[in-house]
Amino acid sequence: MHVSSATQPNTSGTTQGSAPVLSSDFETFLKMLTAQMKNQDPLNPIESSDYATQLATFSSVEQQVLTNDLLRAVQSEIGAMGMSQLAGWVGMEAKVLAPAQFDGDSIDIATYPLSTADSAELVITDADGTEIHRFEIATDSEILQWDGTDANGDLVPHGQYSFAVQSTVDGAVVETLPAEVYSRISEARTTNNGVYLVLEGGAIVHSQDVTGLRAAD
Repeated sequence: MHVSSATQPNTSGTTQGSAPVLSSDFETFLKMLTAQMKNQDPLNPIESSDYATQLATFSSVEQQVLTNDLLRAVQSEIGAMGMSQLAGWVGMEAKVLAPAQFDGDSIDIATYPLSTADSAELVITDADGTEIHRFEIATDSEILQWDGTDANGDLVPHGQYSFAVQSTVDGAVVETLPAEVYSRISEARTTNNGVYLVLEGGAIVHSQDVTGLRAAD
């Protein structure tokens, strides 16, 4: 089990310092607004609606800054408390759009052909991008298994393989999309950019790219 953590950004200073900064800016804004009112042309006074617009604009910016600070604080808290939860991910299988490691066991693949397709094929390529096998699948296919054999029925070497679903309508290929696979998680990492998962075989994906989790067989 491997859960590691990179240096997290210090958001506490930003959050605590925002209020004084905004307060100071608001006071400056009021002084400028007062000066604007004093120095306006009496024959062509500024409309009250213009003042309201300026105030609303400043208020909107102020609220956005406060919201951003709050989000950073929440993200920091999640990163700090998430390590124990991440430990539970290690050893599980993640459903992700990434190459899968074949070590002799069948690989579960999520295949979703185009709904209007007449026929569909699963295309399998090796780490070099060379096609090693393709075979027809049901147009309503979802999860299926690849047993690790190539077009000749021989077992392929251990390594990473990618999968794509090719949908055909009236004999013409209309869509080719990468297919998600279930891969075992070997490590979880927290970084400044979020949580990353290292999959069996070395592929690295962001936690946000995980669309499913299940216990390993």
